[in-house]
Amino acid sequence: MSETFSGVVPADSHTTIKVRGAHTNNLKSVDIDIAKRRLTVFTGVSGSGKSSLVFGVIAAESQRLINETYTTFVQSFMPSNARPEVDELSNLSAAIVVNQDPIGANSRSTVGTATDASAFLRTIFSRVGSPAVPVSAALSFNTPAGMCMECEGGGEVNSLDLDELVDRELTLNEGALTIPGFQVGAWYWQIIVESKMFDPDKKLKDYTDEEWHLLVYQEAMKVNVGTHNATYEGLVPKVKRTIMSKDREKAQSQIRAFMDRAATFEPCPACKGTRLNAAALECRIDGVNIADVSAMQVSDIRVWLNQVDTSAVAPVAANLAALLQGLEHIGLGYLSLDRVTGTLSGGEAQRVKMVRHVGSALTDVTYVFDEPTVGLHPHDIARMNELLVSLRDKGNTVLVVEHKPEVIAIADQVVDMGPKAGTHGGEIVFQGSVAELASSGTLTGEHLRIPARLKEDDEGVRSPAGKAEIRRARQHNLKDVSVDVPLGCITAVTGVAGSGKSSLIHSNIKKAKQVFDSAGHPALDVEIVDQAAIRGSRRSNPATYTGVLDPIRAAFAKANNVKPALFSANSAGACENCNGSGLIFTELGFMQTVSSTCETCEGKRFTQEVLNYTFEGANIHDVLSMSMEQALEFFTAAKVKKAVSILENLNRVGLGYIRLGQPLNTLSGGERQRLKLAVHMGTGKKLYVLDEPTTGLHMADVDLMLGLLDHLVEQGNSVIVIEHNLRVIAHADWVIDLGPGAGHDGGTIVFEGTPKALTGSDTLTGTHLANYLQH
Repeated sequence: MSETFSGVVPADSHTTIKVRGAHTNNLKSVDIDIAKRRLTVFTGVSGSGKSSLVFGVIAAESQRLINETYTTFVQSFMPSNARPEVDELSNLSAAIVVNQDPIGANSRSTVGTATDASAFLRTIFSRVGSPAVPVSAALSFNTPAGMCMECEGGGEVNSLDLDELVDRELTLNEGALTIPGFQVGAWYWQIIVESKMFDPDKKLKDYTDEEWHLLVYQEAMKVNVGTHNATYEGLVPKVKRTIMSKDREKAQSQIRAFMDRAATFEPCPACKGTRLNAAALECRIDGVNIADVSAMQVSDIRVWLNQVDTSAVAPVAANLAALLQGLEHIGLGYLSLDRVTGTLSGGEAQRVKMVRHVGSALTDVTYVFDEPTVGLHPHDIARMNELLVSLRDKGNTVLVVEHKPEVIAIADQVVDMGPKAGTHGGEIVFQGSVAELASSGTLTGEHLRIPARLKEDDEGVRSPAGKAEIRRARQHNLKDVSVDVPLGCITAVTGVAGSGKSSLIHSNIKKAKQVFDSAGHPALDVEIVDQAAIRGSRRSNPATYTGVLDPIRAAFAKANNVKPALFSANSAGACENCNGSGLIFTELGFMQTVSSTCETCEGKRFTQEVLNYTFEGANIHDVLSMSMEQALEFFTAAKVKKAVSILENLNRVGLGYIRLGQPLNTLSGGERQRLKLAVHMGTGKKLYVLDEPTTGLHMADVDLMLGLLDHLVEQGNSVIVIEHNLRVIAHADWVIDLGPGAGHDGGTIVFEGTPKALTGSDTLTGTHLANYLQH
């Protein structure tokens, strides 16, 4: 390992990346010299400007300059990036950005295709398998030669969940049809009832086979309805033709919700979900075909590869073995090659991309990582640190945006942004060594010194107020797991990545047998709040998503005696030139479409007439430009109570720095999760399930999150957190630890009890928690 960096920038300017006057997003004319060929970790609270500096300035400009070296024709196929807002940027090297963006846009992208492991595997089977396959493409589900023609290589067929279409316990007159627009008295309900084909007072569960087929599956036919003819078709063909064929993103919210509930996907009966045709599946090596191997977890494929004779393709087998070893080394040995990349978490997606750089011969490039330890158990973080250090030791510059103390500890240099978030951030508050950071007065330095404290059994640990009973869970790698999840407290579900945490909770908690609590109240409603992308167009923002825009528009309308629709950029108030988007999109033939700020509204999205209307001295654009913190103060003073209650929740979950009108697609996974949590927070007792809520959170923000979880429980709610963060685990009332390993080495409960008891166990989580508390 090379010598560590002292924190002092070398005098030779060519050994530093020189940034002068960076003012992208909230950066306040930042000047900094960043040492090259060193490992620099960027820290600071969420929204402090870390990503703006690292990704929005340094990485963006490096990639833009590289793209400009290609011909105009080639550039037309590349992303078009504007020059970052910075006065001077010099001494850049080629940047390789490894972020948490999803891999692939459809179900045809798998771990195998994304890493090229499937290509290696196809070559091995085409050369070694029997009967012989002439070309490797004939073993690919993405080519006509290899795909199952029934599902066209998708592996699934689309169908409808009939129980989302009807309530079999009811009659037609009682509202048995649960499809939007099919309620009692609706037009199509009248056709069904007045056709006289069904007894409207007969429960659907009592229908004969003929009646059921007629109601559900009948193809279009003419029927008499009163004095005229009408077209009748069963519910399934009717719904597929009129509802499921709609563009989901443009459908009304009620229709979107129905589409999400009713659509089901089942394994293709022709290929049994393997995606391949019969000829491809017949090709075998020692009795197994390529689909069998692709379904194995990575660690098992390595074992299989060592057992078969691959001498005829030794170089290819060696490359595959190295790739599989790389996946295992960064904690992904539990994945299978047929795993669809769209189902990977942000952290898993980033680590899959990272595999390409394990063992890379490239030197003197800049690697940029966005929280590479997201989703990693402390046991796996050490291996990730080894990878980061190895990239540096080859002579590369490694820039890492991180919050985890374990990663900060290996830095040659730390750049701490702050002092706080949003308009209160955007400055460099510290630059130096890890030791110097710990003794600094910054938020990061202070929290590195603040030890986590366990709740003692006789003080602080809450007693359960009932339990949610999960029995014989067998999804994915779970091995007939039964467990009682306590209610009325904070329960942490822990274990290494791939141990079965998410499978246990997400697949079972809503159907768990939840007993009444000690006060005799019924089971709690379950709210699952994850980090999945929030659906919506580039017009969507926190104001529209949370509904806070509704009372704001109403307040503007009342103050100016006009209609509320005027204060929507998606409705009557939209600028006519850009249709309320604030941008003009220009097609440049074979070059990529270019966007520019609308000159009519200057990017404000509304007509001048609307912008002339004010409320308490601010127009609607001014309000949408406010941070949540500013908006709360503004509408509290204006006494708009409905807006205040929503804004209080948004600030309570730590999103005070986010702007009301900020596009949703600019939010991180952790920010999206906290936004969803703010929407779900309300009256009534609930069971909240949070999936790694500390993702993207600074240590100071983690403490705020813990305060929020305490608040939820004190209000009578229950909280389950699926977490790796040791500070959160120490704060919990109860811990359910899964393992002992990942994939088929996991799937069992290895510990249940208090965090204090966990520190005395020999599980991986218990060992790391005990070590963490000693520092």
